[in-house]
Amino acid sequence: MLRAAGAPDTSTAAQTLARSGVPVFPCFPGGKQPLTTRGFHDATADPAQVVGWWRRWPDANLAVPTGAVSGIDVVDVDVHPGGNGFPAFEQARSAGFVAGWAWLVRTPSFGIHAYFLRASATEQRSWQVPGKHVDFRGDGGYIVVPPSTVNQADGIRHSYELIAVAKHQPHPVDAAGLRAFLDPPRPTRPPAFVHTAGARPDRLAAWVASRPEGARNHGLFWAACRMAEDGHNLDVTSDLLGDAARSTGLTRREVQTTIQSAYRRVTRVSPTPAGGPTRAVEAVRR
Repeated sequence: MLRAAGAPDTSTAAQTLARSGVPVFPCFPGGKQPLTTRGFHDATADPAQVVGWWRRWPDANLAVPTGAVSGIDVVDVDVHPGGNGFPAFEQARSAGFVAGWAWLVRTPSFGIHAYFLRASATEQRSWQVPGKHVDFRGDGGYIVVPPSTVNQADGIRHSYELIAVAKHQPHPVDAAGLRAFLDPPRPTRPPAFVHTAGARPDRLAAWVASRPEGARNHGLFWAACRMAEDGHNLDVTSDLLGDAARSTGLTRREVQTTIQSAYRRVTRVSPTPAGGPTRAVEAVRR
């Protein structure tokens, strides 16, 4: 991926990525709309197909599907007249959620794409937090990559440009945790028996277990925050509140993400990287 970013044109970059095993597809020149019928679903690392596409559309922009298929996830920081995602991104960086980027690309709107290496095939779907002007591009998404260019409102075509390569050890992004940090569950009405700190954990667990659909996640988040504030260990809270929350129908992953997000909000504990690089990650590193 890094070698492709310095290519003289998108055709050369596309072939460089394809030879490394990274799937690519063409987009309209100066734009982000796929030229292929099925968009990122048509992405391929077949060199013959890639050469054929760029022979047909020599000025096409270059795009890569995100997620497990390519080995990269991207946090997209938007800059536009309606808002700026950099303040939210900086808050997330300070809290440890986006500190493990592998490289940064400046986008034509002068935002950034922060690239992260995917550690496993565990699904992380794409999402948006419009109010914070930060998007996540994972499974089910794609990004336009250097050296593509896009026509901007000022009438000038600006390029995607590699601006930084990590000197630190990159680690994967916890997309669910980042989303919960940027867009935390709305406060729920506290249980009537809690007026001050120090609520009994068993009563908090019983209250979590009584939450109806639509209030389950919010209730779990609120109760986990109380447990964290009262000094209870994360493992203790996960065991006690986790069992209660799962009894309401939440999945193990939903429970784990919500409780960890609550502890990060209260204690600012950074996410712990896990797992080794996938084969796709080894390809994009080249």
